[in-house]
Amino acid sequence: MNEAAKPRQQGGDARCPGTSFQDLLDLEEVPVPAYLRENTNPDMGDEDLPVERYIAREFHNAEKAKLWPKAWQMVCREEDIPEVGDHHVYDIIDQSVIIVRSAENEIRGLINSCLHRGRLLRDEGGSVSEFRCPFHGATWGLDGGFKGIPCAWDFTHLTEKQDMNLPEVQVATWGGFVFINFDKHAQPFEEYLGVLPEHFARFPLQDYYKGIHVQRVVQCNWKVGAEAFMESFHTVETHRQILTFTGDANSQYDTFGDNISRSVTPMGVPSPHLSEITEEDVMRDILKLSGRMAKDSDEGVEMPDDLTARKYVANMNREIFEQTAGEDFSDATMAELEDAILYSLFPNFQIWVGYHGNIVYRFIPNGDDPDSCIFDIMLLFRYPKGSERPPAVPVHVVPADQPFASAEELGALGPVFDQDDSNMGAVQRGMKASTKGTVSLGSYQESRIRHLHQTLDKYLQA
Repeated sequence: MNEAAKPRQQGGDARCPGTSFQDLLDLEEVPVPAYLRENTNPDMGDEDLPVERYIAREFHNAEKAKLWPKAWQMVCREEDIPEVGDHHVYDIIDQSVIIVRSAENEIRGLINSCLHRGRLLRDEGGSVSEFRCPFHGATWGLDGGFKGIPCAWDFTHLTEKQDMNLPEVQVATWGGFVFINFDKHAQPFEEYLGVLPEHFARFPLQDYYKGIHVQRVVQCNWKVGAEAFMESFHTVETHRQILTFTGDANSQYDTFGDNISRSVTPMGVPSPHLSEITEEDVMRDILKLSGRMAKDSDEGVEMPDDLTARKYVANMNREIFEQTAGEDFSDATMAELEDAILYSLFPNFQIWVGYHGNIVYRFIPNGDDPDSCIFDIMLLFRYPKGSERPPAVPVHVVPADQPFASAEELGALGPVFDQDDSNMGAVQRGMKASTKGTVSLGSYQESRIRHLHQTLDKYLQA
């Protein structure tokens, strides 16, 4: 092991030496927002996790019964359903909900099941003036109110004795995202959000637009997928090409209550696993990976003596983002201009904070299959103030047998996601082959994973 990669301490308080994220904040030339200075990671133990949590049908069934019917979950963007009658169908295991803009300023979540013979009212999203069952024609308004059924004379026993309005789920919005909860007695959404509104106060996500949306089935349990983005420890082996400008082992990991965790991975600084990396090396590799320099270029990068690669990239990004948004970002920190600051809201929502485009991840079970999941990748962008919001792009569904790189809109991110994908399915298969029967986690670098499971247990044990 490189000397720089040896921990200062042993046990749950061990941290990789070198420049920490908090050290980098000390070098900022503008006031640092309080949310970046928070650094909280309580001890959560070191017990192994049984592989049954990921591969067993019984565990999947427990989540089906006690997690997904009870937790707040992100289903779409408000801009996905901009006009009255626009709707999105959200399927989670064997439940289906129609998320509909029922009025200009109203979004409802209607159970997607005809009250006559049970057929799905909508097979997919779209825009309608009413919900008419394709089987026999029973019809409901956009607000779920019953409008009628052909041969109504034969159904007086229903219309006179039963509530024929469509059942609803709870709906809430934050930052332009739509969330639902099947449980009428769930924790209020405002409490569930915890610190997120405060931490994203500088980033009005409701005013951004969805410029990229890629979806693909991945051959692993939804938790395996989500956990692949909860730590930067894997960078040293999986994403070696970014080590020269990624402070992977010196990432900061935080948890906030039951529902929220965060990782902060500094960019524009070399990994502590490497040695003798110059500022020019850092800058060259950033420019190549971002497409600002040809990958096969052998040109050097001249750096001013008084300027680090981290500050150079921040200045470059600031100029680009100001031109794009037509705003003044002079108060933006280098961290917010370039670092990977990733939040998770339990169970299925992950989002970056910063000025560099907010990446969103979502993992949900693929139907009733514990061995596969649906992975959504969205990128949100600012647009000039006073101009019309660009329309949200439709989802680009990539076939499961094609790589993420085939989605050209992902650019340099596509091959990176393919590197992650090379692990996720192999983890699922490997856990099934395991004779150990458990997985072991790092005390600090994988603490967000343990946090997810401890929150999950609170649902399963309720």
